[in-house]
Amino acid sequence: MRISKADELLLSLLREDARASTAEIARRVGLSRTTVQNRITRLEQEGVIRGYTVRVDDELERSRIRAHILIMLQPKQMAAVVKSLQAMHQVRELHSVSGGHDLVAFAVAANVGEMDVLTDRIGAIDGVERTTTSIILSTKFER
Repeated sequence: MRISKADELLLSLLREDARASTAEIARRVGLSRTTVQNRITRLEQEGVIRGYTVRVDDELERSRIRAHILIMLQPKQMAAVVKSLQAMHQVRELHSVSGGHDLVAFAVAANVGEMDVLTDRIGAIDGVERTTTSIILSTKFER
């Protein structure tokens, strides 16, 4: 699957605001509205664009506790731990990584107490050896 520079720009604009009109996106990428619509349709059909999501108000998100939780696993426990983490609604993203840890989770909780309970729950999962949590103080930008 080939992605052109115009497609990359289109995807970047959609990440910023997936509800922008086709005409607005076309103006920003310098293409016709029909061309932009055709590119979006093709990217959806090819599975490059898998869906659209909700972005919550920044003020609401800043009022919550957000954290990256680095997780070290015991050998051969990846599948079971991933399944357990997937069931926790506070865990928004989970990444397998290289380095000293095996997984990095992005989690959101209403307050520090809830985050404390969540990190304890994660640490108690069979197969989790150790966790390290870093609370996010601010987000400089997001795409």
